[in-house]
Amino acid sequence: MLKYQGYRFSVAPMMDWTDRHCRVFHRLMTRRSRLYTEMLTTGAIIHGDRRRLLGFDPSEHPVALQLGGSDPGDLATAAKIGEDFGYDEINLNVGCPSDRVKDGRFGACLMAEPALVADGVAAMKRAVNIPVTVKCRIGIDDQDPEVALDVLARSVVAAGADALIVHARKAWLNGLSPKENRDIPPLDYDRVYRLKAALPDVPIIINGGIGSIAEAKRHLDHVDGVMLGRAAYQEPWRLLDVDPELFGEAAPYATMKDVFEAMFPYIEDQLAQGARLHSMTRHFVGAFHGVPGARAFRRHLAERGVRPGAGVDVLRDAIELVEDRAAALVAA
Repeated sequence: MLKYQGYRFSVAPMMDWTDRHCRVFHRLMTRRSRLYTEMLTTGAIIHGDRRRLLGFDPSEHPVALQLGGSDPGDLATAAKIGEDFGYDEINLNVGCPSDRVKDGRFGACLMAEPALVADGVAAMKRAVNIPVTVKCRIGIDDQDPEVALDVLARSVVAAGADALIVHARKAWLNGLSPKENRDIPPLDYDRVYRLKAALPDVPIIINGGIGSIAEAKRHLDHVDGVMLGRAAYQEPWRLLDVDPELFGEAAPYATMKDVFEAMFPYIEDQLAQGARLHSMTRHFVGAFHGVPGARAFRRHLAERGVRPGAGVDVLRDAIELVEDRAAALVAA
């Protein structure tokens, strides 16, 4: 089982957001956070372009691969492929509420099939030597979260799961869109706290609606770790507080401008390999959120970063539009 400290803080896996460029960017702001891939289906990994889907930069460690799937054999095969690629953890998605996930029999709908989830965990544990974890909701639709979460948690722990990450909301598969499922079902942090009390020897990580590192610290009085999602992505400067506030260590860089200076070599390397600038700069739009020049920064990237052949000079010029004083304060 992983040391609890390894789970203390992580950035959530988010579809269309936490790709390899995003993760390199986030790593420059926190050495200690665990990072997660977007959810990748077992079918895509087994049959698709593995280098494109699974490739990552060595700087991303510790980085986990999140899988979507329900067939134990396929999960084991995909997990082994992930381990061979160098991932530090395999995470099974039992929380995504999208329609295509439900149709494929993976994601949140698996909350109704805890025995199948446990079989998948057991198969992955037999296949790999790295930790296997599960990310779930507190329940779906008309399930009683007191019962549903307890049954799922105990089933996967008995199967060998090394940790449980709980998004502290139900998912309503009938009646709410995936977007609505991120906001409308009420948060129930106390339910996750009770799970931790019931399973004191299992690392329990809480996720859902957490907007700051200060909020994260409060949750750590009750659980072993906190996973930040949209706040980490939409206001990435918050990640500069992770190492000082949660681990008692200095931040890798003092300001967001320093972070970007460190990011330039990676961007130039990716551009040389044929990547488009926008594929990277789309992750930067919230970097200076709320400070003078932020709007001009975003506009410059939106207008010029998407042009064919756009180079790193576009990003440098955008950064120059942000006041130095404000750029320093945003990390304070």
